[in-house]
Amino acid sequence: MRRVQERRTARTLTLRGAARARLVLAGVAAIVLVADQATKTWAVHRLRRGPIHIVGPVDLRLTYNTGGAFGLGGGRAPFFMAAAVVLVVVLVRLGRADRGLLPALALGLLVGGAAGNLADRIFRHAAGGVVDFVRLGWWPTFNVADAAITCGGLLLVLTGWRRA
Repeated sequence: MRRVQERRTARTLTLRGAARARLVLAGVAAIVLVADQATKTWAVHRLRRGPIHIVGPVDLRLTYNTGGAFGLGGGRAPFFMAAAVVLVVVLVRLGRADRGLLPALALGLLVGGAAGNLADRIFRHAAGGVVDFVRLGWWPTFNVADAAITCGGLLLVLTGWRRA
């Protein structure tokens, strides 16, 4: 009898399946959003004085992107705001299913990145632009949200969008 009671207690305290995946998605998204907004706030305040050279082709340089990825579609901020809202809603709904921890991590990166860039477009008053500040000489300037979106997308592809 004691064994049965102990097993039941242990089962109720453990997160399983979809609940654990949702917790991972929400936690990762929150971490990405906070890190993204904190680094962008720092960049706006510090990089106004000028760029910072890190090493080789890596600079920190303040720019505002009113377009989408790689600056495509510049000046169409309302479209990108609507697309980001739809993307976040769709990804959160997809994250409700139990596909495993790696897909949940990937979706969390995507949701956090999309929410971070959406927050910029809504709250930073930069003509609907997103703060970008990491510049690698040969790559478009980006931010933490962009890096999270890229890593999340790659992780989804690598896991094959299946149970990991």
